[in-house]
Amino acid sequence: MNLSPQIKKDFVSGKQQESGFFPEGTCIGTNANRRALASVYGLQEALADGRTLEGRVTLCDGAHNLHVDLGCMKGIIPREEGALGIDSGAVRDIALISRVGKPVAFRVIGFEQDAAGETRAVLSRRAVQADCVERFVRRLTPGDVIGARITHMESFGVFADVGAGLSALMPIDSISVSRIPHPNVRFQPGQDVRAVVKGVDDQNRVTLSHKELLGTWEQNAALFEAGQTVAGIVRSVEKYGVFVELTPNLAGLAEYVDGVQAGQRASVYIKSILPERMKIKLIIVDAFAEAAAPEPVRYFTDCDHLDRWIYSPESCEKVIETVF
Repeated sequence: MNLSPQIKKDFVSGKQQESGFFPEGTCIGTNANRRALASVYGLQEALADGRTLEGRVTLCDGAHNLHVDLGCMKGIIPREEGALGIDSGAVRDIALISRVGKPVAFRVIGFEQDAAGETRAVLSRRAVQADCVERFVRRLTPGDVIGARITHMESFGVFADVGAGLSALMPIDSISVSRIPHPNVRFQPGQDVRAVVKGVDDQNRVTLSHKELLGTWEQNAALFEAGQTVAGIVRSVEKYGVFVELTPNLAGLAEYVDGVQAGQRASVYIKSILPERMKIKLIIVDAFAEAAAPEPVRYFTDCDHLDRWIYSPESCEKVIETVF
């Protein structure tokens, strides 16, 4: 499936482009996908070619079959074709129910007549996922940087689609260097992110990390200067001081101020920046409650693979690093 240059550059990795598998919804608006769904002939060609297409689920019926809008005709994904592992119980039916209103990847595997005598296309999402495992997931190695789409969040981390609806886990402590109370302060469902592969287990389950793409201590500290007053978010209030996040991978310590609470927005004065101690000293000017959506993610690298990432400055005795 051909993707736009912007998607290629900002989102998916070289391995994803080579394999042809992307998070569901990435290809639904492409010209090639629209052409295939525009006519019965286009669907017949896709069947003959074994081509992967995308469409939007309009209904999950009582038997947990997925009904898909194909434009030129109706499509149905039988329950057993709805997801890899659905028959064995490894994947629960909620994985099918939750696709209503959302795009799915599929292959046309045939045509049939429904109860009303109308022709509809029979589709398989499971076949696409099985191929994605063989041609993409099993070829991933720790340190590979790939595109992923956030699907849902839990207190312990986020789940993201890394290809054809296959889900990967990003633990909360891997999202950023700055500690957060819940992933929803960083991400929103449906958001496209870049992530680093931490590992793939023997059941082809992928674990992701994110913080290694958000810059080192020095890269983030270079965005600020002593003497500036800047915006931040209070992340932790301790007896000895208040930790204020300046960027997702950079926090400073301010003196304790009575009444300041975690989660508040704050304006802070930067007293000093100390690379050798990996510290930023702050003074809280003001703190206030303000609901706000997560800030856009800023990445400091566009590489497709990392072997090692060192967060701490060279001048600092303490070494913080990730080795893949």
